Amino acid sequence: MVPVDHLWRRVLRSGRVLVGGGLLLLILLTSIITLPLTVRSGTRWYFDDQRQDLTRHPPSGAAVSEWFGTDSLGRSILARCLLGGAASLCIGVAAAALSVFLGVTVGLFAGYRGGWIDSVLMRAVDVLYGLPYILLVILVKIAFEQPLAAMFGTYGGNFIVLFFAIGAVSWLTMARVVRGQVLSLRAQPFIEACKAAGLPERRIFLRHLLPNLVGPITVYATLIVPSAILNESFLSFLGIGIQPPVPTWGALASEGLLPGLNPINHRWWMLVFPCLFLAITLLCLNFAGDGLRDVFDPKREAAKV
Repeated sequence: MVPVDHLWRRVLRSGRVLVGGGLLLLILLTSIITLPLTVRSGTRWYFDDQRQDLTRHPPSGAAVSEWFGTDSLGRSILARCLLGGAASLCIGVAAAALSVFLGVTVGLFAGYRGGWIDSVLMRAVDVLYGLPYILLVILVKIAFEQPLAAMFGTYGGNFIVLFFAIGAVSWLTMARVVRGQVLSLRAQPFIEACKAAGLPERRIFLRHLLPNLVGPITVYATLIVPSAILNESFLSFLGIGIQPPVPTWGALASEGLLPGLNPINHRWWMLVFPCLFLAITLLCLNFAGDGLRDVFDPKREAAKV
């Protein structure tokens, strides 16, 4: 396993990790810091009654809230995009965390045990791969939305069931990747030494296998987050994701689609800015993932030497 300080030096030398991670951190911090303002402006008319002429007003420099224009209710598009960013990123990270947990657990168990357990788990993964992804997400959402809404409220249940539905069907690739790594590590001498020493299986998993899987898990986790955000945006665009008045980037793009593409009286800013936030975030996540893949790739490091 590569020392932590050596990995940090390689991370700091990676331009893609620094640029992608820096822009992503900026978007995340801005969305979180401005929550006290955007939550308030997202639940009422953003401007007072004397300024209703700003309904669907194009971008202007009159005030910070008007930089990205306003929507059909006079609310700031900038405030809505920042609030939607907090919601979309939260769902993406939560869904990715659930997906990583399920994928690592199944892949680790299948790869280490082998035999009929490995065959059953991997055939189950193959069957799930053959089913339509969005259909599975919708079915899970429909099955659990009402019970969770009764426990956590309408908006809380809607939020929880969405990231649970996305995470519960996004772990398949992670499971295959982890299984392949475990099959390779299982034949290494240090694992054989652990077995000969009589170490319990749990200790072998936590102290010897998982530390050697940090690289692949980290890389694929950064690739699951943009996929989860994109799936949430697609579901919200279809109207089956996060419900109004809570905005997400997909829901904002859906609201701005028809006004934005209207050839006679178009409102392009209602469509462009939410999609721009989404595109930049996905690009940053993919940049960071590619950079981390190079950082954790020993062949690339050996080639440089």
